[in-house]
Amino acid sequence: MIEIKYFGAVAERTQCELEKVPFSEVSLQELLRDLDQKYQFDSLVFSVAVNQKIVSKTVNCTLQTNDVVALLPPFAGG
Repeated sequence: MIEIKYFGAVAERTQCELEKVPFSEVSLQELLRDLDQKYQFDSLVFSVAVNQKIVSKTVNCTLQTNDVVALLPPFAGG
């Protein structure tokens, strides 16, 4: 299972803060595409972290069982 954590507007759209999906191996792009089809992220702006490291949504990354993906709202400087 891959654990997905949602924050900010993404959590509001999904109506949950945590979801576990039954993939054993999937690319980050495939996962994001599946989530977009499920939740219609159309206009949402968010960053992606894999195992607590910010990554580009377009990075060639294969997720493994027990990976944690976080969808994060834009950060404000301060």
